[in-house]
Amino acid sequence: CGICKENIKKYKCKSCSIPYCSLDCYKKHQLTPCEQLQQKQPELINEDKNPSKNILLFTTLDTVQPEKLELLKNCDTLKNLLYNPHLRQLLREIDTATDGYRAIKAAMMEPLFVEFADECLKIVEPLDSNNDDVII
Repeated sequence: CGICKENIKKYKCKSCSIPYCSLDCYKKHQLTPCEQLQQKQPELINEDKNPSKNILLFTTLDTVQPEKLELLKNCDTLKNLLYNPHLRQLLREIDTATDGYRAIKAAMMEPLFVEFADECLKIVEPLDSNNDDVII
């Protein structure tokens, strides 16, 4: 066991893979942040700081330019919405779905996701006040 150093390991932490032997050791481990998890976070932050690495292989009419996507991370409303664990779970499910269209269609039945999507669209495709036409 990587926690008590006394018993035989039976389980592993999902985040850092440290072996532990019992529920007591698991609870002790949960009191402190995982070491490997902390080491991975700075790498992710560094990747986000260099948007030039995100090369578009092909574009369509619906492709959002990286400059517009950068605007999303400055939106306080989006940040507040993302505090909701249910929304984060919905986004994970969409991201890992084998059929993205079906996953988004299902998520659009959730008012929370609709609110999130609308807020994203307001930033990426702001409505032109001169154009009163609504495209459906």
